[in-house]
Amino acid sequence: MNNRVLGAACLLGALVADQASKYWILNIYDLPARESVPVLPGLNLTMVWNHAITFGMLGGAGAAGRIIFSLAALLIVAGLGVWMARTRRQWVAVALGMVMGGAIGNVIDRLRFGAVVDFIHAHAYGWSWPVFNIADALIDCGVAILIIDNLRDRDAN
Repeated sequence: MNNRVLGAACLLGALVADQASKYWILNIYDLPARESVPVLPGLNLTMVWNHAITFGMLGGAGAAGRIIFSLAALLIVAGLGVWMARTRRQWVAVALGMVMGGAIGNVIDRLRFGAVVDFIHAHAYGWSWPVFNIADALIDCGVAILIIDNLRDRDAN
């Protein structure tokens, strides 16, 4: 399969998974009315409207923040799209598709709601990870794949 097609399929899959999960959380499960619901020990569904960027950084940017963050994300997605179009490595195309799909999903939230819909809350033994969403998880996994690919011994191929 062509790496561009593979990367685009991963982008589309990531975007659909992210937006479908957020639709379900907001409109079917109605998590905003429930606030926080235990799912498993160490895992809750907790409604958070994230007006900032990753882990709440730069949250004081106000209304201009959503436009600035959205434009920055779309510029990064464009750059990653160029990288994806040029790569000859399937795993890189997959990873870039995941990162781009997740980023676009969060941009859709910012433009639609003024904030990103976060709802997955992992915690254990008094520790709590910041609440995140499917897009964030896909971005993290995509970046991890890129790091692992970069660390691999390329001469072993």
